[in-house]
Amino acid sequence: MSAENVTEPPRRPSGPRAERKRQAIVRAARTLFLREGFGVGMDAIAAEAGVSKVTVYNHFGSKESLFTAVVAGALDEPLARDAGSAALARLAEAEDLRAALTDVARTWVHAVRTDHEVAALRTLVAAELHRFPGLGDAWRDHGPAGHHAAVAEALRALVDRGRLDIPDLETAIIQLYALLVHPHMVFGQYGTTIDDDLTDRLVASGVDMFLGHYGADRPG
Repeated sequence: MSAENVTEPPRRPSGPRAERKRQAIVRAARTLFLREGFGVGMDAIAAEAGVSKVTVYNHFGSKESLFTAVVAGALDEPLARDAGSAALARLAEAEDLRAALTDVARTWVHAVRTDHEVAALRTLVAAELHRFPGLGDAWRDHGPAGHHAAVAEALRALVDRGRLDIPDLETAIIQLYALLVHPHMVFGQYGTTIDDDLTDRLVASGVDMFLGHYGADRPG
């Protein structure tokens, strides 16, 4: 087995210093993956991050695992910072859950429509699958909750507080993707866009459909 295919270690380094190194590795990998593709070597990623290759493997175990962390982190950024973070924090306690979830959805959809780096990472996954089929396996095995951890955490909090009734979180997250962001991803892959008016209608109806199915106070 080559070094590139080392499996995920059972326990990754922990603590503030280790977390700083982990974030530096993810940033370096994101820069190099976008610039050079998935074929970039782990030596180059380690050098860019200012750590040893052993440190990279201690944290991630394989290039596929590192790439998955890069893409998952990029997806979660819009709702883990600034306006997105504040909107998520308000969800569980919001008096008007529909309005609060609509604010979150607008932030998320805006990021999907305008974040060209994330779009490039999605394109890179599709382009590299024929050379690195393990990349698709790593992405699939990461699971929807791992792809968008901030959203998963917010939905769990709403369930815990009795605001939503979600028996299958994995299914619910995929359905939320499908209602809100997948239309923009599909259109974007074909070089077209959904206009602002239709985007607003998709957000409003998507939130209504999601709450109509999972809202704890829904009829029957």
